[in-house]
Amino acid sequence: MEDTYDVVVVGGGPGGEVAADRVVRSGLTAVVVEAEAVGGECSYRACVPSKALLRPGAAREAAWSVDGARQAVTGALDPAQVLARRDRFTGRGDDTGQADWLNSAGIPLVRGHGRLAGERRVEVTGADGTVRTLRARLAVVLGPGTEPALPPVEGLDRIGVWTNRQATTADAVPERLVVIGGGVVACEMATAWRSLGASVTLLVRDQALLTGWEPCAGEEVTRGLTGLGVTIRFGVSATRVARDGTTRTVTVETDDGATLVCDEVLAAVGRRPRTADLGLETVGLPAGGWLPVDDTCRVTALDGDWLYAVGDVNHRAPLTHMAKYQARACAAAIAERAAGRPADTGRRQAWSAEADHIAVPQAVFTYPEVASVGLTERAAREAGVEVRAVEYRIGGVAGAALYADDYRGHAKLVVDESRGVVVGCTLTGPMATELIHTATVAIVGEIPLEHLWHAVPAFPTVSEVWLRLLEAYGL
Repeated sequence: MEDTYDVVVVGGGPGGEVAADRVVRSGLTAVVVEAEAVGGECSYRACVPSKALLRPGAAREAAWSVDGARQAVTGALDPAQVLARRDRFTGRGDDTGQADWLNSAGIPLVRGHGRLAGERRVEVTGADGTVRTLRARLAVVLGPGTEPALPPVEGLDRIGVWTNRQATTADAVPERLVVIGGGVVACEMATAWRSLGASVTLLVRDQALLTGWEPCAGEEVTRGLTGLGVTIRFGVSATRVARDGTTRTVTVETDDGATLVCDEVLAAVGRRPRTADLGLETVGLPAGGWLPVDDTCRVTALDGDWLYAVGDVNHRAPLTHMAKYQARACAAAIAERAAGRPADTGRRQAWSAEADHIAVPQAVFTYPEVASVGLTERAAREAGVEVRAVEYRIGGVAGAALYADDYRGHAKLVVDESRGVVVGCTLTGPMATELIHTATVAIVGEIPLEHLWHAVPAFPTVSEVWLRLLEAYGL
């Protein structure tokens, strides 16, 4: 027996949920297959719990940055209350609310591990071992997400290493934490657990943090983490780890001959696609790899318009908000093609995820916050863009000085001189994550700088940095 739907979605994370919802809104039918919790990694073990852990420390830092408020905040954070607040947001992994939402939207949920079983067919193996087959009239959308990649460190797979999952869901603060990595997860989790009282050491193979960003981002986060008391060791890699069976402490050996003793080790060095057991081989695709797609999120390695991939697994923009954006485009393409129209990719089409190429906003909730969108200066030059970069210290803006005493922040615009438009922006400092959307709109809208001059920021706000940047450019 086969149950048939217009669209079968494998993976109930942010991308899968949105794809199914938009398909149903278009008048088609859809079903979601999920083996774990509906809502995916973001809801329970990544974005949501990490920001819940980070916010109390940020609130304290904001109070400390203003004389008069500083004197009112005299104690440390209450770890038990911080962890309890996090659990209120995540429900400790209970996905009842998310599953109920699917039901209310008219989207059946099939719990179990889904894998392709040929063209337009998905076999779902339930927890009890029963197998159910789902057939798609139109399309299968794959959104299995990714899983942590562990570095090649001897013994790491035997110590009960932390990944993002344990780092965002732990029930107690470790006394000593070693973090392997220097990217977003490493920096945010170092910030969160240090603010809760842990002694934190970062082992960073590179010579800077956030190496894919503008240099100012890594420099500011390094200064912020160091100010919090985090020890950062650049140009160092862990080579061997071992956990003591009696004390439960972990010994970490590094390639420069040092030995560290800690209570937990967090590996935060990247992600790999969850495609090893997705049945890709049944349709002629290699198992275990990423799934390249076009701008409609159609898997390009297959002929026909029936297999799509959204979210991290397509390796375009591994961020929750971009997974949802891709899902909207994917669903629109499926509906368009179901109606007999071609849904060719092109500018400003609802079914074309073109922002993946030009305007991917990112936000890191460290001290200070950092945010970016579009191209770095280096990436723009490597792409052959005629570039001019403009920078400004945000602390020189009246609104920033009022917002925080000794406001520290940096703004950088990357301008395409041939077109007179912004193609990249990086911001650091308090409120940076809230300010970045202005740059996103400017890049997507291709708004000429002389037009931005007439978008007057209110006084006295931190947004006045846009006026200062334009003045620095020469307008």
